[in-house]
Amino acid sequence: MSMHGKILVVDPIATNRIVLRVKLAASHYDMVQAGSIGDAMRVLGATVPDMILCADTLPDGGPLRLMARLRKAGLQGKVPVIVLGTDCDIKTRLKLLGAGIEDVLEKPIDDSFLLARVRSVIRAFASATEWKLRDGTSRALGFAEPNAQFAGAQTVRIVAQDQACLASWHPTLAETVRASLSRCTPAAAVERNDEANVPDGFILLVEPEARGDMLGLLATIRSNADTRHSAILVVQVEPDCKLGAQMLDMGANDVMAFHRDSSEVALRLETLLSRKRMSDALRDTVRTGIEAALIDPLTGLHNRRYAMPHLARIAERAVPSGKPFAVMVADMDHFKRINDTFGHAAGDAVLVETAQRLRENMRAVDMVARIGGEEFLIVMPGAGLADAKNAAQRLCRIVRDTPFDVPGQAATAVNATISIGMTVCDPAPTGAKGLPSPPETLLDRADKALYAAKADGRNRVTLSRPAA
Repeated sequence: MSMHGKILVVDPIATNRIVLRVKLAASHYDMVQAGSIGDAMRVLGATVPDMILCADTLPDGGPLRLMARLRKAGLQGKVPVIVLGTDCDIKTRLKLLGAGIEDVLEKPIDDSFLLARVRSVIRAFASATEWKLRDGTSRALGFAEPNAQFAGAQTVRIVAQDQACLASWHPTLAETVRASLSRCTPAAAVERNDEANVPDGFILLVEPEARGDMLGLLATIRSNADTRHSAILVVQVEPDCKLGAQMLDMGANDVMAFHRDSSEVALRLETLLSRKRMSDALRDTVRTGIEAALIDPLTGLHNRRYAMPHLARIAERAVPSGKPFAVMVADMDHFKRINDTFGHAAGDAVLVETAQRLRENMRAVDMVARIGGEEFLIVMPGAGLADAKNAAQRLCRIVRDTPFDVPGQAATAVNATISIGMTVCDPAPTGAKGLPSPPETLLDRADKALYAAKADGRNRVTLSRPAA
């Protein structure tokens, strides 16, 4: 059975290490052990775990010294650390959290909460690592440039059934946290969201009588497309380990007990918002890279890299459904003459306008892609021979009948035409057991029909034999 992750336990007491090993190994974690910071660093020299569970007292220093050693080894921020303490006052807890430690759990520790916290932290770090890898790939391929580091102020909604419960620390929190705070009840927490008004974070103040409402709200936040990436800090008025574990597994980023002092809330929230800002930037960079990889920069249409797999998916889906689809290759006629006569800027303008006319005159479900210099691929799912032929002839007329305006040629209208080669694949005769036609075969058939259209005088539609 595959392991869920590797965890290093650092504790000078062998019994404690054994107990943790048994608990976590039963949940399919690979366990390694160390009795001191020195031992831990030797382990880290050979293998990098997904998490470190560290006792609050060690023979050669404490958790802060461990963090210093991790920082020196270049591992801080790459391996999360949770401290398991016996008696931790608020001042010590803040110092540990401020040093970059994920959480401080006081003994005796509820097994379900410990496991949920471990899952939550490992999941968060694995997700961040994945986005960093994708970002690195995008940059290595030259698809994206780093985003500017300037961003608008983050927003946080503090959600509580009893607003009076916030009176003790909300004003102080507002002065401490570098984010705009607002307060609301659970019923109003996800209302009035739009693209410019999506909270970066939520603080869910869980009162005993509002547990059900908060569980429902948490599920709503995580399932909503607008808020699913928002940071969520759960603050329990009355600590409940089972409920806390459930909320962590449902997607809460952090769970803590309510204190009159808002310092810990501020520290934990700042950490979550900082990570949210970084993950947003990474997602934007990767998204930009994907768009650059799949979108033609001149026309805004999909490119060949996107079009061929898309055509393959349509062919695969057509077999079980028994519905036909059409594949067209459209090519500008005598395009070199436009470039030679009016210049390449004019040629680009004609290509852009042609792409727009093709896109605007096809259905939303149809795909229009630029697959070559002046060559376009059009795929029409569910279209039979008659519908596809009518669509292709309409496209020829739309390009031919309206001259093109080009830059620097105010008094001159540029006329252009296109030729279209087309094939229609109808899987109905083969039934659901038939095999889909490879996209290269479909493209080749449409290409051959295009050559025939060019040879037959251009500005026309030519069909290849229907493909089964």
